[in-house]
Amino acid sequence: MQYNFLPNTDIKVSKICLGTMTWGQQNSETEGHAQLDYATIEKDINFIDTAEMYSVPSKAETQGSTEKIIGTWLNKRNKRDDIILASKVAGPSAGLPHIGTGRKFNRENITKALNNSLQRLQTDYIDLYQLHWPERPTNYFGALGYTHTSEDAVTDFVETLTVLNEFIQQGKIRHIGISNETPWGTMQYLNIAEKHNLPKVATIQNPYSLVNRTYEIGLAEIGMRENIGLLAYSPLAGGLLSNKIHKRTKT
Repeated sequence: MQYNFLPNTDIKVSKICLGTMTWGQQNSETEGHAQLDYATIEKDINFIDTAEMYSVPSKAETQGSTEKIIGTWLNKRNKRDDIILASKVAGPSAGLPHIGTGRKFNRENITKALNNSLQRLQTDYIDLYQLHWPERPTNYFGALGYTHTSEDAVTDFVETLTVLNEFIQQGKIRHIGISNETPWGTMQYLNIAEKHNLPKVATIQNPYSLVNRTYEIGLAEIGMRENIGLLAYSPLAGGLLSNKIHKRTKT
């Protein structure tokens, strides 16, 4: 296995990260533990990614189930120090009323989300804590043709970064990242962090594959010039590029 440092950190991660979003619905706890054993023991993967909204499709009755499965595995294997663990707090634009609506990235909601994740994961810290979805509606999953609404709810970036910084000082998280963000949103986090001496985002987790190359429009240059690492998800386009799934065509 090959490893890289996450930008601007001392964290070394495997180039392959184990995604976990199906555990709790499409996969059982036993299957989740087996995948973790295979990845970490047989393949030397040390990077595990999850989120408060998992498993998918996200439902009230199974929300948080994936983190719980990872937590029981960490407790069973006693491997926390060997693992780089990433999780996420979901913004309301993900359309998940059972997790939260309205402003989500504020002190109260981030605090609640992080503490709940720590409890489910059975750990006292998360290595990389990510803002999963922007609070404002914008383009996702390769959509183009942005439509602006002047009444969009825009994140209070100062408050958000201030709260995350406090958790870094407390040792509950080590570094921060963003996910499903746009070039504009990414630059807001960077500029405000620099202006107010707040933590800089280390990573951005966005889709990137041969059939979804929207990262290359703006974000690639930002990533290179600002030293932000891309955590590319869905690199095989949800299975389409692996021949596992084929689009049906009408005849």
